[in-house]
Amino acid sequence: MGKIVSNYGNLVFTKKEMKQRLNPKTYEEFMDTINNGSSLNEAIAEDIARAIKEWSLENGATHFTHWFQPQRNGTAEKHDAFLDYNEHGDIIETFNAKQLIQSEPDASSFPSGGIRSTFEARGYTAWDPTSPVFLRENKNSKSLIIPSIYLSWTGEALDMKTPLNRSTHTLNDYAIKLQKLLGNRQARRIKVFSGLEQEYFLIPIEKASKRLDLQICGRTIFGTSASKGQIMEDHYFGSIQPRAMEFMNHLDQELYRYGIPIKTKHNEVAPNQFELAPLYEEINLAIDHNLLTMEIMRRIGQEHNFLVLFHEKPFADVNGSGKHMNWSIGDNTGTNYLEPSRSPLKNISFLMTLSAVLLGVKEHAGLLRAAISDAGNEYRLGANEAPPAILSVYLGSYLTDLLDHIEGVKKFTEKEIHYINHGLESMPRVVKDYSDRNRTSPIAFTGNKFELRALGASANGAAAAKVLNMLCAYGYKVIIERLNTKKDIKKQAYQLIKEILIETKEVRFEGNNYSKEWHKEATKRKLFQTDTTPEAINYESKKKSIELYESLNILTKREIESRVDIKLDAFSNTKTIELKVGLELVRKEILPAITKQINELATAYTQSLNAKIDSLALQKDINVLEKLYSSIQTKETYIQKFISKTESIEDSFKLAQTLAEKGEELLLSLREDVDAAEKRISAEYWNLPSYDELLLNF
Repeated sequence: MGKIVSNYGNLVFTKKEMKQRLNPKTYEEFMDTINNGSSLNEAIAEDIARAIKEWSLENGATHFTHWFQPQRNGTAEKHDAFLDYNEHGDIIETFNAKQLIQSEPDASSFPSGGIRSTFEARGYTAWDPTSPVFLRENKNSKSLIIPSIYLSWTGEALDMKTPLNRSTHTLNDYAIKLQKLLGNRQARRIKVFSGLEQEYFLIPIEKASKRLDLQICGRTIFGTSASKGQIMEDHYFGSIQPRAMEFMNHLDQELYRYGIPIKTKHNEVAPNQFELAPLYEEINLAIDHNLLTMEIMRRIGQEHNFLVLFHEKPFADVNGSGKHMNWSIGDNTGTNYLEPSRSPLKNISFLMTLSAVLLGVKEHAGLLRAAISDAGNEYRLGANEAPPAILSVYLGSYLTDLLDHIEGVKKFTEKEIHYINHGLESMPRVVKDYSDRNRTSPIAFTGNKFELRALGASANGAAAAKVLNMLCAYGYKVIIERLNTKKDIKKQAYQLIKEILIETKEVRFEGNNYSKEWHKEATKRKLFQTDTTPEAINYESKKKSIELYESLNILTKREIESRVDIKLDAFSNTKTIELKVGLELVRKEILPAITKQINELATAYTQSLNAKIDSLALQKDINVLEKLYSSIQTKETYIQKFISKTESIEDSFKLAQTLAEKGEELLLSLREDVDAAEKRISAEYWNLPSYDELLLNF
């Protein structure tokens, strides 16, 4: 047993621990809940709580908490001690089924989008048994962490996990129904798998601590380009620097203890940028693990004197960071519906699933655009390092040729069906990659899965995963409605696939998504496009979107509208904070630095006159800096007035749109002057670490 396996999952209440500690009947019923999606029998909860308490106390835990995902960045938790009085008034350590299943944190300060008032503080967390409980270890303490959903007193979803779980349940219903129509009696439960590749920057704390913008905003508000940057293309997959490798090795060992299957680590494109990637897991657990991974990365980063940045665009003129979400669907038999095989039934499932996803993207691409939209990702989407904001699907040349052939078939005979199946069987396999990897595509088929490359690095992947599930469920629903159960399903299936491939051809694109020509072509194809992030977010509140959410039993109209308000508020707050941080830097750092430089130049100018030396160049430098000072001061005053005016805008969409357009324009204009000043001011007076210092010194 190697170093990884010997410590793997030792902070997790694993199936092995369950089997040892639960009575056989409880264990069997609990495994049925986890593996087959059955409802939890509350009668066994007391035995489970007992076993979890014993395991937790034996491993040094003193507290427990329901760990949930409110509609803001990260997770939330409230810790309670395993502490109570017994009937004699003595202190005892206790933990029961009620405490395991449900908790009531104060909900007054969590985003709700108007679902409940501030004085209506009841919010309930409920244990999600499909994600294992684990121990959070800090230096001198351990707490039991119980992954949970989060609901209002009236039962409405206040979190990110609940809609995801609902979408998986809905996808399961339609997928199993279609499989039964196709003659598959073995499939009983759908499994959605995902792996989230996480990009990030490591910035030495001694440098980052001198930048207020990095500390508060997670990105640089000002800063001229690094002298070298990524122009030499020597960082990507390069040798990992010892200091970064020490952080990564420590991180790996810690993640393994939490049962997080991290597989890959490497240098990314930008200096000081890196990526890690896990093995695939069921999507609910994959997202829990990604959120936990980011928490652990921040903690380990501090121990190694790094600030870990997950912002989508921390630095101008170098690549930003994404979180590529790999998504696939299969069932309890081990079949992957996005992988062709020698079985005609499996190949029909493969083609049906492709068709379902294409249908979903064609009709509801705006929902996916909304799911990936926030204040950070808007700086990254559309740049030549990330997919554009126009959502299309890339399938690769071999699969495209095969689908084009299906489109051209006039009649599906047994011979033709055999030819199609043979073509699917013969698809080239290079470690299960049937297609080249189009890095410019936002949704790419990469072998036996789809890869959503447009998701931002800081995001909770639950929102995008929910929509991917919904798009596929919608597609399956349409397919089921269009099949005539009184006729030969197999022949109908191929004919229906042909029809759908023709109907959805406009969302398939095999070329360069970065090109200007594609933007023109996408307009011709009438693909969903929007100019601003608030417009993208607001798409969810459209009638078409609400009808889909409600028809699939994912969210109600009230829940949707509340989520749109929360996202718009988060966008506006982020933009306002960036403006305020910019003003603070201008007042405390930028203008004083320019003043010192002007004074020094003025002294030199006076000395040059006394020495009868040519002073023309000095006078020119002084004039330039004086103009920059005046311009920056004027823009600073104007931005302050702009912020004051926005405080009176009550409509959440109007406020967000104003900040997205005018606010961003003002900040960029201010940055232009500040960056020009940075190029002219001595390092002696410029206290903000430069891009060269932040990105090229480890």
